[in-house]
Amino acid sequence: MPWISNPKNTVDIIKKYNFTLSKKYGQNFLIDSNILDMIVAAADIKEDDTVLEIGPGLGSLTQRLASKAKKVVAIEIDKLLIPILNETLSEYNNIVVLNEDILKTDIGEIIDKYAEAGSIKVVANLPYYITTPIVMKLLEGHYPVESITVMVQKEVAERMQAVAGSKDYGALSIAVAYYCAVYMVGVISPNCFMPKPKVESAVIKLVLGEKCLKAADEKMLFKIIRASFNQRRKTLQNGLLNSPELNLNKESIVQVFKEMGLERNIRGETLELRDFIELADKLLIKESGELSFEKNNKINKKE
Repeated sequence: MPWISNPKNTVDIIKKYNFTLSKKYGQNFLIDSNILDMIVAAADIKEDDTVLEIGPGLGSLTQRLASKAKKVVAIEIDKLLIPILNETLSEYNNIVVLNEDILKTDIGEIIDKYAEAGSIKVVANLPYYITTPIVMKLLEGHYPVESITVMVQKEVAERMQAVAGSKDYGALSIAVAYYCAVYMVGVISPNCFMPKPKVESAVIKLVLGEKCLKAADEKMLFKIIRASFNQRRKTLQNGLLNSPELNLNKESIVQVFKEMGLERNIRGETLELRDFIELADKLLIKESGELSFEKNNKINKKE
């Protein structure tokens, strides 16, 4: 079967189905075979792997994944693309196409239903407007996924691998670092897409299970991270105090800062992941202790 990614084949398919690309879904189809091969090579697909693809579009990446993997489960939100995919991928018996919204669907259920004996890997040319929510859902879900190899906006890729103190460092950088190791595969020109996006793109690979730092309470950790970066001009102390998610005691914050040797006017962007974990764990202990003390006090007063 000819490669869909050939520009002429892509145009022919679009014309045949009178398909109009949707700005709503951020559709930019890859038309460079070399880039598609690079993505598949970076994903390191083995013959017994199950691949979860998000946003297959016309199926250009899906074709290549299916030629390597045991099974490909392609999740496409645009119902108008489903009949097109069913035809363009009809020669493959190892592809399942689902008309679902990845942010609303139960990924765990899909994995349980379709995954084969090998590893589970996510490979995708992600819609740029919802890249972060998709990546965070995949990471926070603790699914049995070995790696995530995705095309994203270059700026987002840079934020994912940014280090403390750099201009791109933020909540996304720390969240990604908490769950996985990050590798930049390559920067992609707008010329590799139809239509051409207005920004440069990048392929990035996230390998799960390579990190050993863990917080006592992940929810507490990420509340603290969000509070630290919601208003970057504020000091870390003020960010924590003003967060509606946390409701922390000022005395607890001051005490923990002293224990950690942190300056009063320090900002969140200077702290590394291990610092945030220590901060979250210590604040959790302080707050838990105070809550227990207050609870016991109330009981004693009643008696």
